[in-house]
This record gives sequence, C-alpha cells and structure tokens, in this order.
Amino acid sequence: MKKINIRDIAEETWTSPKGRFANSSRNISIALGREPESTDLQKRHPFDVELCRVPPGRAHCPYHSHSAQWEYYQVVSGSGRVRHAGGTTAIGEGDAFLFPPGAPHQLVNDSAADLVLIVVADNPLGESCHYPDSGKWQVTSPGRSLIRSAPLDYFEGEE
Repeated sequence: MKKINIRDIAEETWTSPKGRFANSSRNISIALGREPESTDLQKRHPFDVELCRVPPGRAHCPYHSHSAQWEYYQVVSGSGRVRHAGGTTAIGEGDAFLFPPGAPHQLVNDSAADLVLIVVADNPLGESCHYPDSGKWQVTSPGRSLIRSAPLDYFEGEE
C-alpha cells in the first residue's frame, strides 16, 4: 500500500493569459504513482483524483464536454455555480455531482472565498474535448492539440 498526505503534495497553480480562468490543484493520483502518459493501465490507474481550488471570481476552465471521460465532483468548501446544458446550478459544501461523456460543463466561483473540490475522472485513452463557446476540439491522443482546422492555443476564443 502506498500512502500519502495531501498536505505534502505541491499545489500547482495556473491562470489564463487574461485571468478569466484559474485554479490550483494537488494531483493525488500522481502522488500515489499514477503515470498519466502510460498506456499500461496498471501504471495509468483506472481513475485520477485531484484536490482543486478555484479562486473567487474565476472559472475553473472553459465550458467543455468530454468525448469519453466521466467526471465526479465533490465540494469540500466554498460555493459557486456550475454551467451545464440545462443552465446553471448553485453548488456548495457537501454537494456532489457527475458529468458523463458528452455533457458540457464549467465550474465558476462567484463567491468571495475559494471553492475547493475533489475531482475524480476516469481519463480514458483516446479522449477528446469539445469547447462549444469557441467551436474548437482538443485531441489528446497522441499529445494535446487544439484544432478547428489548424492547431490553436487553449484559450483561443475563450477570453
């Protein structure tokens, strides 16, 4: 058994060029030995777990849907809203929700405090994402490329 403590995992923070999107994460699965680039399922692990923190006034990432990936979210602390195909839904501490493949979603922290969540994703091989607001696709196998008809920057058309 491999055991880690979340406090010991370095927090990785990023912000989009214009600041609309931002989050910090502690990748629990990688700390437990997950090799995300491996095609060996024993090394890749069947799911990925991260502790994610979205600062006030920011969205976690652009509105998107996955071709094959399931994502489970559990709010640890804070509040915000989730944009989805049916509109928006308020979220807060203790709430849990799930997005199956093909369901567009975006987490937004519209409160004055950090929104902290546990995210569990199955990260299937050959996954791609669609970004409805900008009409682009992300193809992740092999590598990561964002395209319409030519490669694009991740934030193209989002900010």
